[in-house]
Amino acid sequence: MTGNIGYGLCVIGAGFGIGLAAYGAALSMARQPEVQGRLFTVFILASAFVEALALIGFVVALIG
Repeated sequence: MTGNIGYGLCVIGAGFGIGLAAYGAALSMARQPEVQGRLFTVFILASAFVEALALIGFVVALIG
């Protein structure tokens, strides 16, 4: 039971993190369109790291 609650919190945190990263990327691209390619790469890397943390939370919820 607590594993499900923990995983739910991990998913909420991951969604919030990706949302903040997308907001920052969109705001930066609106201000400086010439950095779009480099910024998109950084955004994809950040999203991958946040999703990896969510997957770790899933594994910990399954083990616990």
